[in-house]
Amino acid sequence: MFTSFLLAGAMSLGTPAAAAAADPVREATARAMPQLMALYRDLHANPELSLHEVKTAAKMAAAAREAGYEVTEKVGGTGVVAVLHNGPGPVLLIRADMDGLPVVENTGLPFASKVRATTDEGIESGVMHACGHDTHMASWVGTLRNLAAMRDRWQGTLVMIAQPAEERGRGAKDMLDDGLFTRFPKPAYALAFHDSAGLPAGQIGITPGYALANVDSVDLVVKGVGGHGAYPHTTKDPIVLAARIVTTLQTLVSREMDPQQPAVVTVGAIHGGSKHNIIGNDVTMLLTVRSFTPESRQQLLDGIARIARGEAIAAGVPEDRMPVMKVKDEFTPATFNTQPLAGRLQGLFATRFGKDRVVEQKAVMGGEDFSRYWLADQSIQSTIFWVGGVPKAKWDAAQAGKATLPSLHSAEWAPDAEAVVSTATEAMTAAALDILKR
Repeated sequence: MFTSFLLAGAMSLGTPAAAAAADPVREATARAMPQLMALYRDLHANPELSLHEVKTAAKMAAAAREAGYEVTEKVGGTGVVAVLHNGPGPVLLIRADMDGLPVVENTGLPFASKVRATTDEGIESGVMHACGHDTHMASWVGTLRNLAAMRDRWQGTLVMIAQPAEERGRGAKDMLDDGLFTRFPKPAYALAFHDSAGLPAGQIGITPGYALANVDSVDLVVKGVGGHGAYPHTTKDPIVLAARIVTTLQTLVSREMDPQQPAVVTVGAIHGGSKHNIIGNDVTMLLTVRSFTPESRQQLLDGIARIARGEAIAAGVPEDRMPVMKVKDEFTPATFNTQPLAGRLQGLFATRFGKDRVVEQKAVMGGEDFSRYWLADQSIQSTIFWVGGVPKAKWDAAQAGKATLPSLHSAEWAPDAEAVVSTATEAMTAAALDILKR
């Protein structure tokens, strides 16, 4: 069962099964799949929230030590750095993220998570690998094992990192702040992958240039003057003011941003009021703001502040009750796939897997803090690619209009983990061997 997907992928290139069996990367990955799938199921059943990946990190560290890497734990919190020196040559960083999400799982998998935990905000919830980080970690282990066993085929230094708190947009920053590029070999190349809920299982997607967006979380406190619901003329109603702000924010993207510069401003939550007949003093609005370039990001944030203040002035709110805007420090900068590496990998994967399994993906408005490794030193060649996870039957049904597909972060996201792990492990191993080839 575990080798069937790999061999099917080889056959799509038009090569005989004998040739597929002779491929050392594919062979090694196929042999590893039973162990990697057991690891995947264990990780899936036992997720940990951002900044609390203690047991998960211990599993990653143990796997790297067993493969012969020099392992350092607790980098930037729970981060793991595993280094393998193999003579002179480039330094390649390969990252996997470890954290789960506060989501109650509804996949029906026999190894579904039953874990419950309390978030740092004090909310008790189920915990789930609803973004596929379990597939990332299983592939990371498969890749580091493959490369340790293939030292005769490459030279240079591998820096394998298991990163915490990607979902909080801070794990990469925490590791960098803790000396990732000074305490350990600084990479010339950086690679990662992410499972995709928008591609069929086993397909690879690469986006040259901007691939994922800047993501800001904004808290906006709209202040008013409270009072009795029967006497609204004696108040400044913050709920009405918040409604005006929501409406006007829609023009920020549609009328102020360059139509060729993607941007999103979403009001995800509004909290205010306590009783039917009371006009409260304030309302809290929670926004997500997404863009690609630094200039677009600043234009959006400045526009939100201006619109909020302008609507408050129009509503007659006194100066000492103007809205208060806070841009949270969990900012995730846009991810940029550099050339020539992105194009090099696209060609490499097309040759290995067949052109039908490698597509050029459009940029998406999701965020990924993998971006920070390149931003910390833009001489680094950096690429994150997608590996499709949608099971074939579900993909075919969706294409026929007979089903809808769950997204990443959905309680129902259950990727074809065998396809993701096998494809990603083979792809990452092949990429590393190409970058570090003798």
